[in-house]
Amino acid sequence: MLRLADRWVWDSWLADTGSEYHLFYLQAPRSLGDQVERHFNASVGHAVSTDLQHWTELGTVLEAGPPGSWQGMAVWTGSVIEHEGTWYMFYTGTRRAERGAEQRVGLAISTDLATWTRHGADPVIEFDDRWYERVEFDAWRDPWVMRDPGGDGFHALITARANHGPADARGVIGHAWSPDLLAWEVRPPLSEPGEFGHLEVPQAEVVEGTAVLLFSVGLERFSHARRTRLPNEEGGTYLAVGESVLGPWDIAGARRLPVPDLYAARLVRDRAGAWQVLGFAHGEAGGEFAGEIIDPVPLQDLGLL
Repeated sequence: MLRLADRWVWDSWLADTGSEYHLFYLQAPRSLGDQVERHFNASVGHAVSTDLQHWTELGTVLEAGPPGSWQGMAVWTGSVIEHEGTWYMFYTGTRRAERGAEQRVGLAISTDLATWTRHGADPVIEFDDRWYERVEFDAWRDPWVMRDPGGDGFHALITARANHGPADARGVIGHAWSPDLLAWEVRPPLSEPGEFGHLEVPQAEVVEGTAVLLFSVGLERFSHARRTRLPNEEGGTYLAVGESVLGPWDIAGARRLPVPDLYAARLVRDRAGAWQVLGFAHGEAGGEFAGEIIDPVPLQDLGLL
């Protein structure tokens, strides 16, 4: 696992060079005491591994931007994609005056995965109220950027809320498209509201010929309708099956990954080609926040596909 003595570690995303796995993760000092405060003091750390189990920490690669700016409080979850020899990290930026209530998507660029330079001073993907609702912590974050399966540019899947439907069930997968990873067009959501207040840290992949969507949600973000229908369901990371990586997905039929305290899990292929689940442990003995990345769990062992 990846556990840091002086920092909590939680949401993460990976880049695979073919010889090394580069893990990027949110981190904040354990000295804060109250784990809730980690959200308002988060930066992005970097570690590397050849086997997804033994990690070498490489330090901090992205911190909050200039005070007062749209990313002046903290940087939150994102993803990394390679294109024509350059790495692009999309991330969430938050402003201190808003305490994270409004979220925007920024971009940093690297040629070596170690040194990152912000692309311009402005966000690259901004909230659009034609389709989306801005509510504290449920608004516009966690960009998962991937290539279009047919070769038509790139897509960003974003934690968002629709501007219609029951107030406790407006969580959707927001959507934006780009021809080049620099200019972005916000589009309607890729899912319908009805099950959750939000769908955090989304990831879409094709696993053994089946398109799946991974997302995380705490029990407090379940809709009343879902809690009534499934009273014994727990919060955690969920997997929904879809027609393609752009949906539609069966969000109502999404199933929880049966790994205790696992949250913000990612799917990654190991060197044998098997899909592994990698995420952070939310709890530990005594009820404290664990704040550590667990060892990978084989997806095939979880009985979801």
